[in-house]
Amino acid sequence: MQRILIVDDDVSLRRVLEYNLQEAGYEVLTAGSGEEGVRLFEERGPALVITDLKMPGMGGFQLLQQIKEKSPETLVIVITAFGAVETAVEAMKLGAYDFITKPFNRDALRLTVLKALDMQGLSRENRRLKEELSEREAYRNIVGISRRMEEVFRIIGRVADTEATVLITGESGTGKELVARAVHGQSGRRSAPFVAINCAAIPRDLLESELFGHVKGAFTGAVKDKVGKFRQADGGTLFLDEVGELPVELQSKLLRALQEKEVQPVGGTAPQKLDVRVVAATNADLEEAIEEGRFREDLFYRLSVIPVHLPPLRERTEDIPLLVRHFVAKHGGAAVAFAPATLEVMAAYGWPGNVRELENTVERMLIMRNGDTITPEDLPEKVRHGRSAPRECPVVNLPDEGYSLEQLEREIVVEALERNNWNQSSAARFLRIPRHTLIYRMEKYTITPPEKRR
Repeated sequence: MQRILIVDDDVSLRRVLEYNLQEAGYEVLTAGSGEEGVRLFEERGPALVITDLKMPGMGGFQLLQQIKEKSPETLVIVITAFGAVETAVEAMKLGAYDFITKPFNRDALRLTVLKALDMQGLSRENRRLKEELSEREAYRNIVGISRRMEEVFRIIGRVADTEATVLITGESGTGKELVARAVHGQSGRRSAPFVAINCAAIPRDLLESELFGHVKGAFTGAVKDKVGKFRQADGGTLFLDEVGELPVELQSKLLRALQEKEVQPVGGTAPQKLDVRVVAATNADLEEAIEEGRFREDLFYRLSVIPVHLPPLRERTEDIPLLVRHFVAKHGGAAVAFAPATLEVMAAYGWPGNVRELENTVERMLIMRNGDTITPEDLPEKVRHGRSAPRECPVVNLPDEGYSLEQLEREIVVEALERNNWNQSSAARFLRIPRHTLIYRMEKYTITPPEKRR
């Protein structure tokens, strides 16, 4: 049942409108003033507003402007007196969908409302289809056949259609936002917005307003109400990139938003209920940040209900040929081939910038190439002379008769801890894994720090 708000100071006309629309099957809210109309609009979020233009206090023009500022997608039909078409045209220039003149008949009213809601539905469906296509394309952009990436795909498939918060960790350039988009695109929220914000790219004094919005007059420069990222993502997914850079003073407000499912704009007095799923990402060690007092422990556990770790490219070199083909096609080099020796050299390079660096390198070579076959000589010098991949320089020499993988893993964990004086954060960085993964391995293999041994 679609919800319609009627705003008119004429009690009789308001009742007639209410009766006719209820009879047509709509849920109807009524307000006798513009001020009451704004309040009901903010509380109940109707799909359509019908308002008289001439009312005491806040008139229909002002109400129209406020509604369009708060929710540009909401349709507004204005009521005007017969012969005052110029006034109605002026309202349509300000964003009104259509107008009806007094007196009006029941069928004309219902037809105008039906056309408005049908158009709104078609617009939303069109947007949904475009977003769905976009999210499917984003999912296809996550390329990999390695065991590490298969595990990432498995986790996405398992958690996408849940409401659990997801924390994506990994070095810069590994594709954390692509994973976040894939989680959204495979979820039941795929038809609703996916809104991303980089917490490290916005000045600290503006970040609260960007996240939670603000009301007019909340601070110098707040000349009108602002809808924050949380409200923009209502019904959909909010992606908090570089969440480890969130100032400590905002972390408690984020935690409350996650727990209570509501936000309070800067300068506002009433919290706003929201339905938002949060996916966060970071390239920082949040557990180390907790130890140093830079990140709240309770927020960390609230964000990392489902942890997803993206491996660096140097740990999944078997994916490089597939990624190269993907980027060649993406950047219009369908007729270009990479010589096997070229791919071997690329697999031996460490790729500190990960997949992002690989894509930039492929695009550069497509532009600067001398022919349709890319040879090792076409590679940038730093790639040609990069360090050898681990597979060319073995870390361990296994005996011919074989060795237990679990015992080998236990020995590696113990050695990493000993090399780092049993500092778990340092050992985790040494092994290039999250700290909680190291702790899990210590518990699995009953590895006890020296100070806890008897």
